Amino acid sequence: MQSNDARTLLQCAVPTAVTGVLAVALAYALAGGKGSIGAAVGVALAAGVMAMGLVVLQRTAKHLPDLFQMMGLLLYVVQVLLVGVFLMAFKNTTLFNTKAFAFSLLAATLVWIGAQTRSYLKAKILYVDPGSGDASGGGTSAPAGSVS
Repeated sequence: MQSNDARTLLQCAVPTAVTGVLAVALAYALAGGKGSIGAAVGVALAAGVMAMGLVVLQRTAKHLPDLFQMMGLLLYVVQVLLVGVFLMAFKNTTLFNTKAFAFSLLAATLVWIGAQTRSYLKAKILYVDPGSGDASGGGTSAPAGSVS
C-alpha cells in the first residue's frame, strides 16, 4: 500500500471511529446495553465494508488501471449486497437493538464517504507524469487542437 493510500485509509478510519464512539454512547443512553451493541455492530460493519472497498479499489488502480471504473461500480454493488446479506441474516435478531444498528450504520457510512471525499480533495497526487516529456528538453509542443 502506497503512503497516500494509507493516509486516505487513516483519514477515513479516524472520523468513522469517533462517530462510532459517539454512536455507542448515544445508543447506550437511549436504548441501553442492546442499543450500544447494535451501534457497535453497525459501525463495525460500515467501517469494515468501506475499508475493504477502499483497499480493493486501490489495488485495482495499481495493478489493473484499465478496469478501475468498472471495478468501482462492481465494488459498490458488492458492498450493498454484503450489507443486504447481513441485514437479512439478522432481520429478527434480539442480540442487539436494530434501530441503533441502522442509525449507526448510516451515520458511519456517511462519515466515511465524507472523509474519503475530503481526503481525495486535499491529496496532492500528480495525475500527469512529469517525466514523460521530450528527453532532449529542446522540443516544443503545442497544446492539443492548436495550430503550430
